[in-house]
Amino acid sequence: MDKICIRRLEVYAYHGVYEEEKRLGQKFYITAELELDTRKAGVTDDLQASVNYGEVCQRMAEWTKKNRRKLIEAAAEDLARYLLLQYPMVRKVTLELEKPGAPVPYAFDTVLVHIARSRHRALLGIGSNLGDRQMNLAAAIQLLDTVPDVKVLKRSPFYETAPYGYTDQPAFINGCLEIETLYTPEELLVLLHDIEHKLGRTREIHWGPRTVDLDILFYDDLILDTPDLQIPHIDLANREFVLKPLSDIAGTFRHPLLNQTVNELLAVLKKKNK
Repeated sequence: MDKICIRRLEVYAYHGVYEEEKRLGQKFYITAELELDTRKAGVTDDLQASVNYGEVCQRMAEWTKKNRRKLIEAAAEDLARYLLLQYPMVRKVTLELEKPGAPVPYAFDTVLVHIARSRHRALLGIGSNLGDRQMNLAAAIQLLDTVPDVKVLKRSPFYETAPYGYTDQPAFINGCLEIETLYTPEELLVLLHDIEHKLGRTREIHWGPRTVDLDILFYDDLILDTPDLQIPHIDLANREFVLKPLSDIAGTFRHPLLNQTVNELLAVLKKKNK
């Protein structure tokens, strides 16, 4: 990916734990690398096809002066998020925030925090089998799409399917979503659970009835296995009610463990179930 780099932008700001830092302020330096595709701008010589680095400098300086944080870790985190939200064509921000006058009783050149934050592609499963199922799914998607750190890119058709696992319950309607997010997988899971809770989901029976179900199927090409979250979603290759709507929006996405596309997994499962 191409980069636009801004080295050591000097800003006078008020980030710090101590009252003197908050009251008097001090000098900070910001180094930012913005990763984006600059090919079109390079070929057309059109500023609208790129990011105006003069404007970026102005916005970083204004944000850093206006917003006060106790920790430079927090200031760097929030500034990186701000840049990603302001500039949709930027895929990744690498940021260094220096505090050369940090109140440390030792000789040093500078203190800095270095972070990198990116946009991520996630594929979600969504389903409902209680109440007004269509309304439940529409409400979940609407709540998801109102979160600044999430953008719903694609929605599959909905399909009515028989329950899976625990079968003594009403039929589901299921679909899939493609989203872009600034959240980590763990943060995204918390958001999805919060939306489920707002829409009345209870977790009394494993695989049981629910007003709405939101699952992370894939997150970039990440492989993750923790007590709370498994990515890719476990047993996905055996669930036609997931693979069918997923093939509608991301058929060529390749499973990072099985090394097969969604379309290939669906074809194998259909043949197996004949």
